[in-house]
Amino acid sequence: MEKGTLVEFRLGSDRRLGVVDRPDGKSRLFVVDERGQSHSFAPRQITYTVTGQTYKPSQIPEFLEEVKPYLDPSSLEVAWELLVEGGETVTPSEMAILLFSESEAAHCYAAYHLLSDDKIYFKQKGDAYEPRTAAQVAERKHQLEVEAQKAKGQQEFLTRVEHALKGEAIEWQRYDRHRLEALEKYAALIADTVRVGLNYDSLARAYPPPALVLETMNMLGRPATPQGAFQLLVDLGYWSPHENLFLRRSSIPVQFASKVLEVSQQRLESHMPDRDVNRLDLTHLKVYTIDDESTTEIDDGLSWESLVDGRERLWVHIADPTRWLIPEDELDLEARKRGSTVYLPTGMVPMFPEVLATGPMSLVQGQVCCALSFGIILDDTGAVEDYSIHPSFIKPTYRLTYEDVDEVLDLGVEAESEITAIANWARRRKAWRYAQGAISINMPEAMIKVKGDNISIDILQDSTSRQLVAEMMIVAGEVAARYGQKYNIPLPFRGQPQPELPPEQELLQLPAGFVRACAMRRCMPKSEMSITPVRHAGLGLDTYTQATSPIRRYSDLLTHFQLKAHLRGEVLPFSAEQLKEVMMTVSSITQEVTMVERQTNRYWALEYLRRQPDEIWEATVLMWLREDSGLALILLEDLGLQLPMLFKRSVNLGEQILVKVFHADPLKDVIQFQEIVYQEAQPTANSM
Repeated sequence: MEKGTLVEFRLGSDRRLGVVDRPDGKSRLFVVDERGQSHSFAPRQITYTVTGQTYKPSQIPEFLEEVKPYLDPSSLEVAWELLVEGGETVTPSEMAILLFSESEAAHCYAAYHLLSDDKIYFKQKGDAYEPRTAAQVAERKHQLEVEAQKAKGQQEFLTRVEHALKGEAIEWQRYDRHRLEALEKYAALIADTVRVGLNYDSLARAYPPPALVLETMNMLGRPATPQGAFQLLVDLGYWSPHENLFLRRSSIPVQFASKVLEVSQQRLESHMPDRDVNRLDLTHLKVYTIDDESTTEIDDGLSWESLVDGRERLWVHIADPTRWLIPEDELDLEARKRGSTVYLPTGMVPMFPEVLATGPMSLVQGQVCCALSFGIILDDTGAVEDYSIHPSFIKPTYRLTYEDVDEVLDLGVEAESEITAIANWARRRKAWRYAQGAISINMPEAMIKVKGDNISIDILQDSTSRQLVAEMMIVAGEVAARYGQKYNIPLPFRGQPQPELPPEQELLQLPAGFVRACAMRRCMPKSEMSITPVRHAGLGLDTYTQATSPIRRYSDLLTHFQLKAHLRGEVLPFSAEQLKEVMMTVSSITQEVTMVERQTNRYWALEYLRRQPDEIWEATVLMWLREDSGLALILLEDLGLQLPMLFKRSVNLGEQILVKVFHADPLKDVIQFQEIVYQEAQPTANSM
């Protein structure tokens, strides 16, 4: 190629001009650009050659100035319209004549420049360019418009992110939500570090980021990992630092669909006909509802009455949500999908919309309420002597807390002698169950509450009032099951196989109290469900079903559907096979709910301990998890928390120790303790 020839070459995506200077060996050329920099190229790397005259590098800017007035991309559309019908190809020089009516060097290069940059009208074919078809041009325009919109959306998203990171209030757009939802799903995978025991590195390898997540994190210069996505959402203020990833990773719906809310409102306003036209009027009875102060779904109440024959009758009144439902309607199917109300330290996720669950479905003090009432007469030993079940009307007299009831019993308040009578029957009833083989395992249970940024942990006391309510609920469950058994009604019966407890001699070798109870608890088999009656060894009952929380447990709702249909003399809504199928679905969901509740409670327990690194806790060594490696389960007695601890010395089960938190990371589900030994000069670091 002649010295002084003006050529175009590319440095990356940058279009550059240079002048041929001299050969570089046999097959390459030295080209000098306008800055005087020399480049070595093979001829194939030269993208265009300006013909007709030679140039000096200093003349390149002048040449570009000549070209500049002709670089109007819109002029190609006119040329395309002239050429598309015939479909003939065109060279840059021919395009120069067509566009500019001249073919000097500057015109030809301008035509080449336009054609090589064009992404719509022409495509290269050898050294010439071929017009695209009308359909292809339309598609290309659409693609470019989409790409332009995407680029615009990305830039706007980045701008909003910038403002959000400064703490400014942001109104996220629909386009943003696709990205944010993708980030949420990816960040929620962190829950798998707890669920399946993956560490963060393994998690990132097991779950590569989806394309949208990768694009977003790369745009923002952040690591495209689940923890990176989590931190971004927190930094944006889109998530709390304590976002419940266990709930997000589950299939449990948190919000109700608008259709479900609409149906709930319609039921509330329409006063749908009551199918139980012969409800028993029990509004004359004094009814006590007993719950925690924070409870909003009131689903059970208790009464006592003296009969003319000298006997006493206990009444267990259960809320009647089926009054507002039809099997298989929107509300029923929504409740089935949820399985139960989810109870978390931060609040609850209800099984029914709140407008119904805390309103007409609940037993509200001072209002006439629909209920399913169990009238129960016990004999002197506490066994069920007689019973009846009625759809009813009741009027709850008092809403009491467990503490209120304990106070009434402690003070022996004569005006509320009914409570004393119920408590006496509850004690007799409990004694009867233990005579039937019921098994008592008393371990402290932590009740964790989170309000705002405050965490509180209290031990759920096994008080007289709680035992009273528990016994009344158990006897109502026995009565419901006996009724189902008597009339051959398929119900979600609940049982528990007989446990194989350690021999008494072996148990007596363990320290009494929590250690012995823990050993017994390990031997207790899981409860099981069946559509036919089965013994519940733990409760000491030959037949049992849960029927006392139909607002909060779907299996209880099934019991109500079946019992009430039979009481009305109607065909049962669920055959044995249908009930079995529904129970399998619900059982799977409730297992997930239980897991989410357990994991969330543990997260907040670790967060509570993380915030108190200097606190010293009294603990009991409960059991070995891996004795060969010194891993034990300890009980923090003041909190009712059972957590692992790694010992580097020999310890005995039941040993009382003092510990403090060495390290806690709730998100990674990690807790490490160190033992405090006052006889020594400093703590010994025993951790897990």
